[in-house]
Amino acid sequence: MSGGGLQAALRRQKIEEAANLIEQAVEAGKVRAAALEVRQAKFRFARSFGEAPSPDAVFLIASITKPMTAAGVMILADRGELALEDPVHKFIPEFSEGDRKLITIRHLLTHTSGLPDQLPENVELRKRQAPLKEFVERAIRTPLLFKPGTRVSYQSMGILLAAEAAERITGRPFAEFLETELFAPLAMRRTALGLGGMKISDTMRCQTEQAEPLYGGGREDASSWDWNSAYWRNLAAPWGGAHSTAPDIARFLDYFLAPDGRVLKRETAAAMIVNQTAGLNEPRGIGFVVAPGSFGKACSPRAFGHAGATGTLAWADPATGLTAVVLTTLPLRVSEKLLLKPVSDLVSEAVA
Repeated sequence: MSGGGLQAALRRQKIEEAANLIEQAVEAGKVRAAALEVRQAKFRFARSFGEAPSPDAVFLIASITKPMTAAGVMILADRGELALEDPVHKFIPEFSEGDRKLITIRHLLTHTSGLPDQLPENVELRKRQAPLKEFVERAIRTPLLFKPGTRVSYQSMGILLAAEAAERITGRPFAEFLETELFAPLAMRRTALGLGGMKISDTMRCQTEQAEPLYGGGREDASSWDWNSAYWRNLAAPWGGAHSTAPDIARFLDYFLAPDGRVLKRETAAAMIVNQTAGLNEPRGIGFVVAPGSFGKACSPRAFGHAGATGTLAWADPATGLTAVVLTTLPLRVSEKLLLKPVSDLVSEAVA
């Protein structure tokens, strides 16, 4: 066997080992459905597991939505309709009380705004199936946790307000904007913020019984507002409400490995996947996780991506051109150690 043939065989072996881990978890009844997509140059591995009918199965991807939302906002930056250093109150005038006037679009997209991850009244809002606009109104008024720009602290509400700013600029629903300006150009044909016309029955059902109480896990009253509810699937929350497939997410990540100007300027795409919070407590890109060690153990420090609370993980490594997407129905609090990290470790070693 030639050197190239041996490398290809070793790569396939590592990825098969990763797929076997998922298969074992499905056979043991721990995971209901999963999909794995791995790409490098012309190589592609795609497989579905359990109740997922094909590698194109649609999952609720949770916070992998965040870099997609950030990309939508950066499209507007490229068009000169906003700047990262613009104060948020330029677009949301009522967001100007106290230190709020200091918060910029950059702060929202790099988790440095001081806003909380979820609102204190998050469960109450979901219980009564509040519209997204009410989440926006509450986020505008909610107390800040620290002075803007002084630290990194994960904040879904910052991503929400970034999407709100974009919506006010364009005058279009943000879900519609993402569809026409991001998903369609990248041929992400089975991706939508919200359901986008898809039926819940055509998507994978989350194992909500193992979710955190924040998301309805273990709560008898949660069926009307948890991840599987019509309410949540249709809400189109820009911090975690997108539906997608493993191949579509791989296309999204691959764009940042080789941006061609179709969607974002090359320099904009490059800026999104490198540390924008130097000197603070944690490295963050624009919408992306860029902290070394967040993905596979053999990934370079340049790897970027994101995980989702529903049991999803996607990353790409510019040093090797390797892209990996692991989607499951088992919440991250369980699947991260059981599957997502071990699978990513194996895939990261499958470098030809």
